[in-house]
Amino acid sequence: MRSQGELLEILSRKGFDVAQATLSRDLVELGAVKVREGKTLVYAVPGQGGDRTARVAPGPDEVSARLRRQCEELLVTARAAANLVVVRTPSGAANYLASAIDHADEPDILGTIAGDDTIMIITGGTRQSRALASRLVALAGSRDDDPIAEPPPTGTTGQTEPVVIQTKKPTRRPSD
Repeated sequence: MRSQGELLEILSRKGFDVAQATLSRDLVELGAVKVREGKTLVYAVPGQGGDRTARVAPGPDEVSARLRRQCEELLVTARAAANLVVVRTPSGAANYLASAIDHADEPDILGTIAGDDTIMIITGGTRQSRALASRLVALAGSRDDDPIAEPPPTGTTGQTEPVVIQTKKPTRRPSD
């Protein structure tokens, strides 16, 4: 956004009625500053994590590329069960991948929780979970020789078993 007026207009189109004074205070509270993008000055907020440099928000293509890169490097398995997807990563990598998933702004994702090597993604339902697990595996560049599970069998109760989709074997550390 080049101006607060432009930002007010965008917020209004999205259904947010915000006063100029409120927007101005919110921008200060967020730490937004004007940075140069080409020949124009635009609003930017500080980065997350240790790098607090103000940058222009990444575009959808950049976010998608980041998620693809993170999935290629870090996704080990994706397991869908009911409205959850449990993702496994190498030790210490779950927060990196969860951050990329959060920033991807996928409409079916209600939230993520990351531990050391596991991410729990909450979706709107079973169909969304299965689709998301498949999408993450596709982003990771799954090959035909990867161990991807067949469709889940149904038991006598009619309930389906969780689907396990694995992109690659977890790497072993030298100390293992």
